[in-house]
Amino acid sequence: MKYSEVIFTCHGGEEWQQDVLMHDLASMGFDTFEPREDGFAAYIASEQLDFQAIESLLVHQPPGFQVTYAVREIVPQNWNAVWESNFEPVVVAGQCYVRATFHDPKPDYPYEIVIDPKMAFGTGHHQTTSLMLGYLLAAELEGKRTLDMGCGTGILAILAAKRGASPVWAVDNDPVCVASVEENKVRNGVEHVITACGSVEWIAGRKFDVILANINRNILLEHLDGYARSLDDGGVLYMSGFYEGGDLAALTTAGAVVGLVYDSHDTLDGWAAARFVKH
Repeated sequence: MKYSEVIFTCHGGEEWQQDVLMHDLASMGFDTFEPREDGFAAYIASEQLDFQAIESLLVHQPPGFQVTYAVREIVPQNWNAVWESNFEPVVVAGQCYVRATFHDPKPDYPYEIVIDPKMAFGTGHHQTTSLMLGYLLAAELEGKRTLDMGCGTGILAILAAKRGASPVWAVDNDPVCVASVEENKVRNGVEHVITACGSVEWIAGRKFDVILANINRNILLEHLDGYARSLDDGGVLYMSGFYEGGDLAALTTAGAVVGLVYDSHDTLDGWAAARFVKH
């Protein structure tokens, strides 16, 4: 999948106005943001890039807050080489140690996950991944049929499998991600994780006890009905990739329509993860 980088240069205004702008861009499909001295960089799948929507959003910014932007297509990279230069291990809830193959193991932690990202998302560094890992560490997963939807590197599927979930599926619409999971599941001794290339249509007719979906607000809203149909009563949906506030409210309202009832949520740096139960 090709990605585009959009550099937003902000003139005037307050920091909170940049936060609001990033929130609005996230609702358009932008899924990663990096701060810059004069604004921020935002990343989106090139096929989702909508210049008209960006122009419309920027023209309605408040007086005194002017924003310009520039776009470039990102050349596919070997993320192993990129991450090896600055990748640091991550510890989640004092229980799960996430490292790369070039770090020393730490067997004192109950769970250790070895991830080499290549070009797939999911190393534990992003707030949403950390939040989802935290939920999994607290969940009852033994023997649960579990789906990691939009799996990226497979980090969530791997932890679920290590915690006793079975069977576990890791599904993504990007073949690069599926190949990454195939390698990472072997590294982590959970070869029984089942991989597939597809999207919400892949789960039609299948049933799960637990669904994990760390994607983004728009796709989650689009897929909620499919998730609901694939969960048995009492099944649990964990979601992240959105902000607390309006995003969570929208997902709560849409979930209730299809029988997914909000149970709880957690936050980190404004990002949110939430637990819903099928009724």
